[in-house]
Amino acid sequence: MNLDTLLDDYLAHVRTERGYSEHTVAAYRGDLIELIAFAGERGATEASAIDLALLRDWLWGATERGLARASIARRAASARGFTGWLLRRGLIAADPGLRLRAPRAQRTLPRVVTQQALAGALTALERAASTDDPIAVRDSAIVELLYASALRVSELVGLDLAAIDRRRRTVLVVGKGSKERVVPYGAPAARALDRYLDQGRPAILAAAAAAAAAAPEPERGALAATNAVFLGARGARMGVRSVYRVVTEVLSSIPGTGPSGPHAFRHSAATHLLDGGADLRAVQEFLGHASLGTTQIYTHVSAERLKQSYRTAHPRA
Repeated sequence: MNLDTLLDDYLAHVRTERGYSEHTVAAYRGDLIELIAFAGERGATEASAIDLALLRDWLWGATERGLARASIARRAASARGFTGWLLRRGLIAADPGLRLRAPRAQRTLPRVVTQQALAGALTALERAASTDDPIAVRDSAIVELLYASALRVSELVGLDLAAIDRRRRTVLVVGKGSKERVVPYGAPAARALDRYLDQGRPAILAAAAAAAAAAPEPERGALAATNAVFLGARGARMGVRSVYRVVTEVLSSIPGTGPSGPHAFRHSAATHLLDGGADLRAVQEFLGHASLGTTQIYTHVSAERLKQSYRTAHPRA
């Protein structure tokens, strides 16, 4: 069986049996298509022809092209997953990926926005929402919920109405690997979300329906029903890029360096929880991290902030 056919089987395996997200599957696909093309150039079209030397040459080529260490590390992980699966299927006698090593990806400290800066940005959003503009009402709810519950952007756009328990102030989230968790949100987020669900969302749907009805006959179509919480101007579920645009506009007004995407709110929420004395394992559950080691990066953030304050304020620093 050639490698192209095996790749299709492997991707189906990680999607259905391992429960990987489409984003992860797409990353695996891209890496392994490149590996198979590289192998083909060297006459290796069967699984048995993949050996450690070929894998190392493939990674070396990526290094020579100037790829970042994180990208090379991801490619190595993709290759190891594939060769491990080939071994379990009995298609190769030994797993060459077991000895494949890649440079450790550099762990950069995530951007964290101060509590004071976030409070100012959220107040500005609330002020805009008080005009009853449905899009402003929606944007305020999006940012409040991102910060209050530390959601990933994919989790936010995937929310359906049934996932929100307004009485208990909790959200049922489907995270990585289709794992579910229930996360709370506070009073400010509850006010913003209630206003959106009671006023903003119905107004967006009404405007979208009116626009569809007023469209020329050839372009006219029925507005598709959706249970999505957050809607775009046309009444359909918001996409990740739309949320990025909303968040980038908010963060662009806040001084500081680092990424300006939705993850900045997740990083900030986690760091502020730890700064406030929250238990690390509780924060791990809150964030939906499979490994405690992933959560520990936020302890480094808190330590860096402490060091900076010390250097600035202590007379003998």
